[in-house]
Amino acid sequence: MSSVCKIAIEGDFTIFAAQAIKAQLLEAFNKGQEVEVDLSAVSEMDSAGLQLMVAAKREAAAQGKTLRFIDHSPAVLNTMDLCDAAGLFADPIAPAQN
Repeated sequence: MSSVCKIAIEGDFTIFAAQAIKAQLLEAFNKGQEVEVDLSAVSEMDSAGLQLMVAAKREAAAQGKTLRFIDHSPAVLNTMDLCDAAGLFADPIAPAQN
């Protein structure tokens, strides 16, 4: 089992994609002790996407794993700002570097 599993979420991170993204996150937890999720290609995000991020953090903690969200796209930053949710994550909240 690799120590760091890196995945990227692309396109919509919304209620319509939540089930597929949840499966992708759970699979990543099975592949590594640390999971790094690149959000730089997220084009749209809603509260369901944000809820999934929170749930994934909780699941990682329950499994004793580390989950980091990195390279937040403008859509992710806007949703987090709108919901005043930056404090829910221990990850540095930083925009993607293009």
